[in-house]
Amino acid sequence: MGGLNPLDRPAWASLTGTHAHLAQGHGPARRYRPEVNVFVAGPDDEPETLAAMAGLARPRDPVFVVQAAPVPDLPGLAVRLRRPAVQMVIAGEAPRADGPDEIVQLGEADAAAMLDLATLTEPGPFRRDTGLMGHFVGVRRDGRLAAMAGERMHPPGHVELSGVCTHPDFRGQGLGGRLSAHVIRAILARGETPFLHAWKDNSGAIALYEKLGYRVRCDMNVAVFERCPET
Repeated sequence: MGGLNPLDRPAWASLTGTHAHLAQGHGPARRYRPEVNVFVAGPDDEPETLAAMAGLARPRDPVFVVQAAPVPDLPGLAVRLRRPAVQMVIAGEAPRADGPDEIVQLGEADAAAMLDLATLTEPGPFRRDTGLMGHFVGVRRDGRLAAMAGERMHPPGHVELSGVCTHPDFRGQGLGGRLSAHVIRAILARGETPFLHAWKDNSGAIALYEKLGYRVRCDMNVAVFERCPET
């Protein structure tokens, strides 16, 4: 792997480091436990690595691969999606975090509400225990979780901003941006660097992240695979 930047294979760097306790697999492949998230990864694209990655997929439960290099097929799995993305890293000063006073920490007791909000708004892969991947914060309005933002992959020295979403009933109030700024500042305060991923063709999201201080680091490749049940 000589000199490979951990951000080039962020899931592998996370699953063999900070998130090892959330991982399944051994040898040349790891994945997040299915109840935590959907990412599967390996350190390279050698045939034995790809076979090990494929072996961690369950029937009718898609797995995602995200890396800088093109993603080869995983043997025995059907390709459900291939889509280019970008990886963005904070550059410059931290954004202001003068968000609403009602920002609260979210935890295990909020897992159901977090999953409901993510299922409704689709901010990216999100499972029942995704909140275990890092710190999440939110805003409640009228007794409901109105918006949230948090942390996902955690390569050495870096933390991914993810799960940013707002319930349709509460959009247009800047909650997503304020919560994102709150999370970014907390990551920076720990001496780590925030990063994130966005679809390459999502110019609106990229422009918003640029306002928060992010700059594109590199292109990324995302592929989704699924094991079809035997008939």
